[in-house]
Amino acid sequence: MTDFVSAVTNIHQRLSDVLEPTPLQRNQYLSDLYNTNVWLKREDLSPVRSYKIRGAYSFIMQALDEVPDQKNFICASAGNHAQGFAHACRNFKCKGVVFMPQTTPQQKVMKTSAFGAPNIEIRLVGDGFDAANAAAKEYCEQIGGQMVPPFDHPRIMMGQATVAKEILEQMPKGEKIDHIIMPVGGGGLSSGMTKYLQDVNVGCDFTFVEPDLAPSLKTSLEKKERITLGQVDNFVDGAAVAQIGENNFEQLKQFKPEQVYLNPTDRVCATMSDLLNIEGIVLEPAGALAIDALKDFQSEDLLGKNIICIASGGNFDFERLPEVKERALKFSGLKKYYILQFPQRPGALKEFLMTLGPEDDIARFEYLKKSARNFGSVLIGLETTKPTNFDVLTSRMDKMGMRWQDITDNEILANLVV
Repeated sequence: MTDFVSAVTNIHQRLSDVLEPTPLQRNQYLSDLYNTNVWLKREDLSPVRSYKIRGAYSFIMQALDEVPDQKNFICASAGNHAQGFAHACRNFKCKGVVFMPQTTPQQKVMKTSAFGAPNIEIRLVGDGFDAANAAAKEYCEQIGGQMVPPFDHPRIMMGQATVAKEILEQMPKGEKIDHIIMPVGGGGLSSGMTKYLQDVNVGCDFTFVEPDLAPSLKTSLEKKERITLGQVDNFVDGAAVAQIGENNFEQLKQFKPEQVYLNPTDRVCATMSDLLNIEGIVLEPAGALAIDALKDFQSEDLLGKNIICIASGGNFDFERLPEVKERALKFSGLKKYYILQFPQRPGALKEFLMTLGPEDDIARFEYLKKSARNFGSVLIGLETTKPTNFDVLTSRMDKMGMRWQDITDNEILANLVV
């Protein structure tokens, strides 16, 4: 038994006093869909609906082992790490200060406070994570506290590695683990899990999944060094990290760039919608990454195997549901936006409406401005039940001689007018 495995075993034992293991469930819907055995490790069912609680507990437990009278812990986070940190501070009866950006949704502030009360103080600083993180570090130095990082520390890796230990214990006897798919943000989960599974000689394949607009691990593996991305898209906020952690990359640098899949955000939204509507499983965007990656596998690579997907979190703000639905429909080809030029004469609108099929529904209609004395521009959003319906519609519009432009995938133009 390696030192890392021994440490993880000890942490897991101590965690069992305060945290129930999250379930490992074979999902019938996904198994039938991909003709394989898909198992979901349901970290979304932890007390804070995320695996982050494991790393926070691991770090604070070990810090208190070294300095039993350390009572001041600090973190910077606007998401799952803050909630896991707050839960741990309350359990160990130590003071915790969470620095969050002023732009943090009130729902996340309230949840963090609820998990940590009365041991948590929340300070809202700056307009983004960098400002909050800088303030947290400055405060930590001033009071001689202990900073609890979200991913880049061996203690965090050990805590997240308990996910892998539980999987091995929960897998039915005689069943072999063929493949594990896990999301990657800063790398705490993926580095901890892979190190543990390699140290105990589990011969399975690994696939890592990042948002396509936040490819910090894949880019670093391609460049063979840690790269800081100039810009990331924060929609998949639980995995939108500009730079992979130093300790985490030290473990992950052995893997090939081809093992890192980049998932389109709109497709992730479609996966979230399917799981909610069909299975009743509520996942945040980062929590759906591993499941969404199944779409990129060849069927022969999945056939009859045991595939484990880490459902890493379920802290989903339902105020975002309309945007998720919108993105899912666009990805599925069931919603499009057009700019049309209408002649300025009676009956022009009626003629256009006659081009719509029985399954086409107008979701948005807005006059923009007159583009010429005889024509006016209209923004129209359409939803339908089959992508091929749009081919029929555009063919009819062409026959009418109508001027139109599909702006669905024109991000710059769509952001201006939609």
